[in-house]
Amino acid sequence: MLLNKLISKVEVINKVGDLNLDITNIHSDSRKIKEGGLFVAINGFSKNGIEFIPNAIKNGAKAIIVEPNVDLNSLNLSIPIISVKNTRKALAQVACEFYDNPSKKLKLIGVTGTKGKTTTTFMIKSILESHGLNVGLIGSIAVYINEEKIEDTDRTTPESIEIQKHLANMVKNNVDVAIIEVSSQAMKLERVTGCDFDISLFTNLSEDHISPKEHPNMEDYFNCKLQLLKISKHAVINNDDKIVRNIKNLLPDKDIKTFAIDNNADFKVNPNSVVITDSYIDFSVLYKGKEERIEASIPGRFSIYNATGAIAVSSYFNVTADEIRSALKDLKVLGRSELVPNKLGLTILIDYAHTPSSLESILKAVNSYAKGKVICAWGVGGDRDAAKRPIMGEISGKLADFTVLMSDQVRTEDPLKILKEIEVGIIPTGKPYKIIVDRTEGIKYAISIAKPGDIIVIPGLGHDLYLEKNGVKYPYDERKVIAKLIDEMIEKGERKPINNDLN
Repeated sequence: MLLNKLISKVEVINKVGDLNLDITNIHSDSRKIKEGGLFVAINGFSKNGIEFIPNAIKNGAKAIIVEPNVDLNSLNLSIPIISVKNTRKALAQVACEFYDNPSKKLKLIGVTGTKGKTTTTFMIKSILESHGLNVGLIGSIAVYINEEKIEDTDRTTPESIEIQKHLANMVKNNVDVAIIEVSSQAMKLERVTGCDFDISLFTNLSEDHISPKEHPNMEDYFNCKLQLLKISKHAVINNDDKIVRNIKNLLPDKDIKTFAIDNNADFKVNPNSVVITDSYIDFSVLYKGKEERIEASIPGRFSIYNATGAIAVSSYFNVTADEIRSALKDLKVLGRSELVPNKLGLTILIDYAHTPSSLESILKAVNSYAKGKVICAWGVGGDRDAAKRPIMGEISGKLADFTVLMSDQVRTEDPLKILKEIEVGIIPTGKPYKIIVDRTEGIKYAISIAKPGDIIVIPGLGHDLYLEKNGVKYPYDERKVIAKLIDEMIEKGERKPINNDLN
């Protein structure tokens, strides 16, 4: 595609060179540029994109887009250079143009909120597939087209060029509806700019991502998420969330549907109907003027909110109550209240909870059906909001019978320092706890003290299959770690299996 056409919607500040040339690929990562490419030199949090221009040219870049404050002549390049007002926005705009605006050729759903995005997107996907639609999903676990996994992902919302590439592939494969998890960072960094959203869902809001590299305060965090609803034709919101429910007042002209358990809503759950066990939820919700009984295989009160939000979104496609029941009954989502089968017959639950509210939700859910003690083995990520650490420590101290503090995604921080900051919140609760820096050793200890009827909750990693330390991601699948630890305990005679055939 001609460079002139690619930048037709971009706010250009200055340009040098002949823009009448053909571009065959686009990226902001110089390593992914190929012959005939357009390199967008974005200033990141730690690196300046200009530094990578030589590498981009070496890989085949034929044109460069830079920040507005760059002196184009000083770069001394023999290829076209364009300075733009906003490089991130420009990347999204040229990506939409390059892939022929695929979001306009299918129905697009965006899901935002602090908690529940991943589970809710999978629930929507399952319901719409049950309705007979071809569905694509771009989220924090992977990219899917129906049941086929296209590729794994390593962030909630991919870069704009990747989103448009995946949407174009979905159009090519006759997808009817695409669903995207949209983080606040994705909105702030223009990753979904140019996407034509039909429906957006705001699940809830609680403190998260408040740090120098993310959001300065809760107001900024909320407003970034709110932008998704502003650019969507229709919206669905949680009417039980005191901040989210105010969106109706903020966007009075928007078509907004509501869901709730405690407050009035378009999709109202009967609170007296709710049943929560260690393996499923069962509840009645108002749907098309009638109370419909729904069962979903992900336990916890929060799962009722996720399911009801998914039902509200799916209502725009006129799905039936039977299709909803069929879609949710046996649905499993990786790392979301995920029960880990094991040879000891212990109840071991993996979850992605990594905020105060999500940790409180999972522990309250577990306490509602626990027959024995609740053992919570966890830590928090480094280089993120440190203020939440003692708060989460207090939550674990109050709601768990025993806490094991262990490393999470430490990134560039000292893992013991992180755990000591969590410990500050646990100590006043008077509950027993133990600090074991190594995550595997921490999980091993939790298993070693668990008895039949106890529940081990391991929040934090969820679907992540790695541990990150000093910029390196090391493979780490908690399911495999748990299986190996238990095998070793059985082999050493430390624990006895309940079923030798269980894998």
